[in-house]
Amino acid sequence: MTHDRLNTLTSWHADWKGLRVAVLGMSVTGFSVADTLAELGADVLVVTERADEEYERLLPVIGARLWTGPLDTVPAELADFAADVVIASPGFAPGHPVIAWAQESGIALWGDIELAWRVRDKVVRPDGRPADWILITGTNGKTTTTRLTATMLVAGGLRAVPVGNIGTPILDAVRDPSGFDALVVELSSHQLWYLGLQTGPDAVSPHASVCLNLADDHLEWHGSADAYRDAKAHVYDLTRVACVYNKADEATRRMVEDADVVDGARAIGFDLGVPGPSDLGVVDGILVDRAFLEDRRTSALELTTIDDLAQAGLAAPHIVANILAASALARSLEVPPAAIREALRDFRLDPHRIEIVAVAGGVTWVDDSKATNPHAAASSLAAYPGAVWIVGGLLKGVDVADLVAGRGVHAKAAVVIGLEREAIVAAFSRHAPQVPVFEVVPDETEEVMARVVELAAGIARDGDVVLLAPAAASFDQFSSYADRGRRFADAVKDRFARGADGEHDGHADPTAVDPS
Repeated sequence: MTHDRLNTLTSWHADWKGLRVAVLGMSVTGFSVADTLAELGADVLVVTERADEEYERLLPVIGARLWTGPLDTVPAELADFAADVVIASPGFAPGHPVIAWAQESGIALWGDIELAWRVRDKVVRPDGRPADWILITGTNGKTTTTRLTATMLVAGGLRAVPVGNIGTPILDAVRDPSGFDALVVELSSHQLWYLGLQTGPDAVSPHASVCLNLADDHLEWHGSADAYRDAKAHVYDLTRVACVYNKADEATRRMVEDADVVDGARAIGFDLGVPGPSDLGVVDGILVDRAFLEDRRTSALELTTIDDLAQAGLAAPHIVANILAASALARSLEVPPAAIREALRDFRLDPHRIEIVAVAGGVTWVDDSKATNPHAAASSLAAYPGAVWIVGGLLKGVDVADLVAGRGVHAKAAVVIGLEREAIVAAFSRHAPQVPVFEVVPDETEEVMARVVELAAGIARDGDVVLLAPAAASFDQFSSYADRGRRFADAVKDRFARGADGEHDGHADPTAVDPS
């Protein structure tokens, strides 16, 4: 198979029969890839270290083959398969032996996003065009902004759906027989690394795109902060209408300035300040659009107000920034301001995203377990300055010193969890020695949060906030950030169910490091 033939495979209706495709990884995304290719008539070999029983049963039914085993080297079965294309699940890092082998062998290397772009015309709109794509990435806020954007588009009368890293494979949406006007695609830096390998006329070209913010994350996957940044920047490649960027984050501005976009694409800025022409921002507590109206030099369109957002629990500064970004994306598809207001009226954040799980004894308990990196935790701490901060987990190669120096210094106390506590405790000792620090030594998962809540309850007083914003991944002690958040909420509710008045039954020693 030559790359010349691959260059012809830019439509669902092209001749995919006989194409030899190795699919790396078998999760919900990997299965969507295998299922799509089998439907197209390709010869599919799934290669994975392990597969769920359901997938083992389904793969032969759809006509795909499965190989399982260790992937620390390239298995003979994969090499002998002589794949024309390797399509990798996002978990496969650039330095993985199989990825390195594919690149060295000159085999085309795609992700599921690239395949979806090529077959996006399976179901088209009445005018014969496939759905528009809106791409969303950023170190933090991706899922919230993706949901917000899709909600606004639907309120504006468009058939739209959030897909990608948010959980629903994009290929499932592409193959949905009902069809869509727009796909709102959340992209991780892993997916964007694969996206960046594609060039030429068949490369993804979105209607609009945004990188919400940039801070160090996933450095163990990418190898360096520069490589992580470069991957994120691919979100703007070949954007046709609107490159939305964060005016408060210079890195996103530079990404847009350096991007190779389609002629006519506009740069649209957002932040919490007064907007200039071609920006969205905030004026006297009113969110306004000065980008998508004719008289943007002297006029602005009202979208909503901070007071209205507060009533829906959406007034935290970083959430307001996400709302502005989503509004810019929705306005690029001509969603009217009234529809944006309507969408926001009933919108609620995902669980484990600055979610108030209890108010007891005058103390507010907040679950932001989804703050899995320092940048996200910084936003939470900015929304709740002076909180009793629960922090720790797997740091993913990221230094927390700047977070502690910038935001942790204002915490009332810190309760440190997880396997990588030493770096966090050292950061407090160096940058915030006045903040009391308590360690919870790893124990059975079922006991961790009960001890955390016991400690925090002894520290917090009437009017305080206890904030779970770990700034780290959860997999050292929990199955996911959601599991971590659920266990925190359950521990809070269990404690105050036993003491219905919510009064504290003791106070922590503010000078001690807890040894338990």
